[in-house]
Amino acid sequence: MKLGDIVVQEAVVTELRAMERDDVIAEIIDALIASGAAPPEVRGELIASVLERESKGTTGFGKGVAVPHVKHKAVRRMAAGVALSPRGIDFSSMDKQPVYSVFLLLSPDNKPEEHLQAMEVIFRNLSKETFRRFLRQASTPADVKQLIEDADNQAI
Repeated sequence: MKLGDIVVQEAVVTELRAMERDDVIAEIIDALIASGAAPPEVRGELIASVLERESKGTTGFGKGVAVPHVKHKAVRRMAAGVALSPRGIDFSSMDKQPVYSVFLLLSPDNKPEEHLQAMEVIFRNLSKETFRRFLRQASTPADVKQLIEDADNQAI
């Protein structure tokens, strides 16, 4: 599995409007729904599930990144949205620093192995300082797409 297999190009938001964690999650879920990754009628459930997951422990893992995620029966295929905030978001991150890059993963609830594989691919890339830096510098969805292609081809 590659990052390009799960990131939905139409759900890349390079300048988040939202400034609070809960609103950021809703904005990314809205982008994923608009891209067809999930049906609109489960929007509230998806947001509530992600926020419930956050209440159990932050997905702000430090170094300016967060990876909220949810498994849901209405999701048919693995899909991730990517959002960037030039201002930074308080995600109650483990390192107490703002989050600038968010990957939100939607997974089918009946494919736990694929969910773990997708999370591993996301974390493998986010663990690279170069990837995080280039991601923060991206200003368009095309920039993000190119970065993901480069990462999948191990060019960075």
